[in-house]
Amino acid sequence: MEQLRLGIIGIGGMGSTHAKSIAKGNVPEIKLTAVSDVRQERLDWAGDNLPGDIIKYNDGYALIDSGSCDAVLIATPHYLHPTFVIYALEHGVHALSEKPAGVYTRQVREMNEVAAKGDKVFALMLNQRTNCVYRKLHEMIESGELGNLKRVNWIITDWYRTQSYYDAADWKATWDGEGGGVLLNQCPHQLDLLQWLCGMPVRVRAFCHVGKWHDIEVEDDVTAYLEYENGATGVFVTTTGDAPGTNRLELTFEMGRIICEEDKLSFDRLSVNERTFCKTEPEGFKKPEMTSTEIETDGKNEQHDGVLRAFADRILHGGQLVAEGTEGIRGLTLSNAMYLSAWLDRPVEIPFNEDLFLEELNKRRKTSKKKTGSGIVFDTEGTY
Repeated sequence: MEQLRLGIIGIGGMGSTHAKSIAKGNVPEIKLTAVSDVRQERLDWAGDNLPGDIIKYNDGYALIDSGSCDAVLIATPHYLHPTFVIYALEHGVHALSEKPAGVYTRQVREMNEVAAKGDKVFALMLNQRTNCVYRKLHEMIESGELGNLKRVNWIITDWYRTQSYYDAADWKATWDGEGGGVLLNQCPHQLDLLQWLCGMPVRVRAFCHVGKWHDIEVEDDVTAYLEYENGATGVFVTTTGDAPGTNRLELTFEMGRIICEEDKLSFDRLSVNERTFCKTEPEGFKKPEMTSTEIETDGKNEQHDGVLRAFADRILHGGQLVAEGTEGIRGLTLSNAMYLSAWLDRPVEIPFNEDLFLEELNKRRKTSKKKTGSGIVFDTEGTY
């Protein structure tokens, strides 16, 4: 097999972005052979904008069953991600899912169990892991040179969205259609990176403000407090209502502080481990000596195309994925815990009661409003 034959299920904002990129030859290891969407206007778009030999289906299951694809990329509304992954894997087709892995962890756990039983490749579109800044930071943490984590603060508020964004699709920003707001739509990347870099917290206390800045039924403003097993703490702040917004990740370790902002990685490196200094320094106000440097990276940031190339390489040549599909449950666990904390108005331990989470989610799905979308499909290129 020289090229991976790929089908895309769902050609809305993200699906059409992937389709155009592959059609342009940005991922030469992949040949786009089929697309599907339940909306005829999106299939018409495919006919006008994609190569004529691409087969079009109005049903994702039919695409998987057609034999026209070795693998599928799933870019549907969130509740359907695990459904199509499971169907693909059980029918001998490799699967790459857009984020998030799903809406609730119990559903994703079932998907992971299916993946573990088979021999097909399952990957997740966690494209921010390709960013050289985060890759370098992960490398430094894994090496142990920074010592233990003490504190993490992430302000990620540059997700500004207008009301028209939420009004574009009938499923968007509803509990029954999308399953959540900023935590489930915009922040799966940051929540994945948070656990990838810092590990999983053991306790979460979150405040999720519903429709604070927009006319929506889900959250668009969140502040969460995290506690880790070693005593480290964290704060995670996000919203789609701030302009111009901020993306600043600050981590304090025993050997200093690292700040990730504006695609740069700066390190205030201590001359000695702070814990050792604290216990041995006789002067009460003295601080450890420090040197400030900008950390060099390899400059590579392949984003979605990098994930696609790695996916194809795993299938064709046995290479490494950017993110195994089964890893998606970790970031989703964080968002589920934040929701549950806000709904119950108390701290939530991790792991939490998955049945209780689903019970609370279903309460909100039952009262979810039905709406008519404007049908606008926004170009997502350059928004990540």
